Amino acid sequence: MPDGIYDRMRPLGAHEIIIESPDHRLTLGRMSDEQIERVLQAYALRVADLKRDLRFKYVTVFENKGKLSGGEWEHPHSEVVATTFVPRRVLYELRSAMAWFEEKERCVFCDILRQEEKQGRRIVDSQGDYVAFCPYASRVPFEVWLIWRKHSHLFEQPNPAANMRHLAALLGRMLRRLTQVSGSYHLVLHTAPNTIHPKGELAAYWGTLAEDFHWHIEILPVVEQSSKSYSIKEVYFNALMPEQAAERLRQLDPNAPDRNAFDPNAPVSKP
Repeated sequence: MPDGIYDRMRPLGAHEIIIESPDHRLTLGRMSDEQIERVLQAYALRVADLKRDLRFKYVTVFENKGKLSGGEWEHPHSEVVATTFVPRRVLYELRSAMAWFEEKERCVFCDILRQEEKQGRRIVDSQGDYVAFCPYASRVPFEVWLIWRKHSHLFEQPNPAANMRHLAALLGRMLRRLTQVSGSYHLVLHTAPNTIHPKGELAAYWGTLAEDFHWHIEILPVVEQSSKSYSIKEVYFNALMPEQAAERLRQLDPNAPDRNAFDPNAPVSKP
C-alpha cells in the first residue's frame, strides 16, 4: 500500500465514557424511568456536541453489558464514539434507505413499523409513540429494535414531540425482559451521520437523508453458543423465529428480579 494512504489514515477520533449512575450495582435496565431519561439526554448532548467537530463523520453511543458482550467494567456505563468514517453497518442502512426512498418516496423504517404494527406478531411492547419489536430478519435470538413512530433522522435533535420519558420507560422494560434470557447484550444507537460534511464519498446521501433515514436503537443479546446463532461475513443464522422471540418476551415480567445483577457480596474468585 502506498505510503501516502497511511499518511491520510491519521489516528483521529473520540471515545468517551458516560457514567450512568454513582451506584456500582445499578444496571441501566434497573434504573427508574427518570434516571434512564437522564442517561438518554446525556447521549443526545454528547452526540450533538461531537458532531460540531467537522472532522467527524459519524457519532454513536453503545453499551456492552455482561461478560459475553466484552464489557470491561461492572460499573454501569455507556460509550460514545466519533469516527472520521461511517461504519459499514450504517452504510448498509443508508444505501438501502436511499434506494427505498428513490423507488417509493417513503421512509423504509416507517414502512417497516407500519407493517409490524399491522401484523402485530413481532411487536413486544410500546409506550407513547415508541415501539419495541423483534425485526423480521433478526440476526440473533431476541434481537429488539426500539423506534419512534414519528419520523426523525436525528436522535440528538431537540424535538418537543419526542417525550424521552416514554422512551426511557420502554427501554427499561425491554432491558429487564432481555436480561431474563441473557445476562449480556450489545445496545447501539443508530442516528444519521454528520451532515455538516456536504462533500466526499457520502455526498449522494445528503439530498434525501432527512426523509429516508430514521434513528433507532438496536439491542442484540449475546446468547450461549448452544443457541446455534452465528454469522459468517454478515450472513446470519438464527434458529429462533422473531415471532417466537417476541411472544416469549411479551410473556416475561419486566419487573421480575434480575438474576444477572451484580452481587456485591459474592465471593471473589481467585486465579
